[in-house]
Amino acid sequence: MIFLTIYAKMAFMKRKRSVWRLFSLSLFLLALFFMGRHFFPEQWFFSSQKTLDFSQTTKDITLADNDFFFTTTTQAATVGDFLQENHILLGDVDNLLPEKSALLYTGSRIIIQRAIPIELRVDGKTFKTNSTAKTVAGALQENEIALGRLDVVSQPLYAHFGSGDILVVTRINVEEKVIAEDIPYKTLHKEDAKLGWREEKIEQPGKTGIREVKYKITYKNNKEISRVVLEKNITQTPIDAIITKGTYMKLGKSASGQGTWYSFQGGLFAASTSIPRGSFAKVTNTATGKSVVVQINDYGPQGKGRIIDLDRVAFTQIASIGAGVIGVKVEPILN
Repeated sequence: MIFLTIYAKMAFMKRKRSVWRLFSLSLFLLALFFMGRHFFPEQWFFSSQKTLDFSQTTKDITLADNDFFFTTTTQAATVGDFLQENHILLGDVDNLLPEKSALLYTGSRIIIQRAIPIELRVDGKTFKTNSTAKTVAGALQENEIALGRLDVVSQPLYAHFGSGDILVVTRINVEEKVIAEDIPYKTLHKEDAKLGWREEKIEQPGKTGIREVKYKITYKNNKEISRVVLEKNITQTPIDAIITKGTYMKLGKSASGQGTWYSFQGGLFAASTSIPRGSFAKVTNTATGKSVVVQINDYGPQGKGRIIDLDRVAFTQIASIGAGVIGVKVEPILN
């Protein structure tokens, strides 16, 4: 304090003289030096000449190995020394914080994130990987798998996964799509008694219409699983076809007798002993008035009173198969 007082007086009274200024400044610095040596330990001034020996210092540290926490005492100097001292092995993709060269102090915390083997199935691919993430969401992010708004994962995103778990990502996409669809036209038939029975005349050709249908289509892993109609708009109305069919038949001399059936070609055919093959005939059930036009393609039938043998298909047009034999009128068609 004496030095400080002298300095203050000399600085105030002799401020105009440079010699006194230098002298007073020297006294001030010298006072500070002796005060520092008295109040502070020597290592604060000469710490650069000393180095701490971490290998001779006992430290209390914490080890977090995945979800397991340990508190222990060690004299290891670095993180790497501690791992080696305690025979703690790391996998190729395990994460370590801090790095092995980091020095250890009391209160240091070593964190090991163990990589867990898992299987990922996404976008039609299956691959195995190791993840250091703690949750399903973290594992997906770690493997650069982005999820769409409607995508579904086999486990909750916040859940923890275990070794060997299989994580399946199902892609769900929904789109609205407008599709042009054909509207089939109808065919209307008219009859003309003046036109031959095998003749047809197109009065009006048909034309297909078009409608635009708006669908909401849902895809699961790029495969369509549902389609819902949102709206329909007809952009082109279909035009019906109109066809006139002739009904005029020039019939020859009729014959009456019994008609039977047999299975042969499976169509509107019949066998006759009097009408040439390739010709046509009108066969009428005399009991019901039902008739059918058949083409003769075989010879028969054999038996007294039997004049025509109808193919099974033709027989069912005018009678039940169970009838077996029916009364018929047969008229050859000449036109």
